[in-house]
Amino acid sequence: MTKTVLLGTTNPAKIKRFEELLRGYAVQFYTLRDLHIEQEPRETGATPRENAELKAKFYGQYFDLVICNDSGLYFDDLPLEDPRQPGLHIRTPQGERLDDEQMISYYTTLVHSLGGRVLAYYLDGVAVYRQGKIFSLMEAKEVAKQHAFYMVDSSARERHPGWPLDSLSQDCKTQRYFVEKRTEAEKVAAQEEILEKDRSKLLAFLVETLELERE
Repeated sequence: MTKTVLLGTTNPAKIKRFEELLRGYAVQFYTLRDLHIEQEPRETGATPRENAELKAKFYGQYFDLVICNDSGLYFDDLPLEDPRQPGLHIRTPQGERLDDEQMISYYTTLVHSLGGRVLAYYLDGVAVYRQGKIFSLMEAKEVAKQHAFYMVDSSARERHPGWPLDSLSQDCKTQRYFVEKRTEAEKVAAQEEILEKDRSKLLAFLVETLELERE
């Protein structure tokens, strides 16, 4: 039986992530744009997990099954309480929402003030709303740091819509920007690494909480 699920986001990169992750399962996705939903919840949580839960509960008023995701960006050399730490306010570092190019400009200046290169990592939280119930998952900090990368103060020319900071982010091993063109073999290897990381816990979490079946 195919389940219809609302993805509580307008970010094209996040939409693609969940579509690829759940490929092969009997699920049909709708987005906020598909349903013309413009209202947004107040994200007052202290962690990515709490914010994902708040969003899932809010969008649950529109749909029986909802997936929401929230991420925090952390610089390893800065204390968590440092006001320069992006944390949950990646797009709103100074209280105002930035578009993709404004984000690149802001973080270029910030990283430059920190020496031109910082070790960074994302911490993700995911929540599912299912007919009045909330389920959530957040990866451990130690796991997130295994996928740390460098953020630098010099932007690549290429852009990745929805993930503007990929133009400032470099692989720690190769020093290549996340948006750089790669060979087909490199793309496949990178995709397999991402999906393998997700499948370890996130895929099982989504399949169980959404009660999904294979196609």
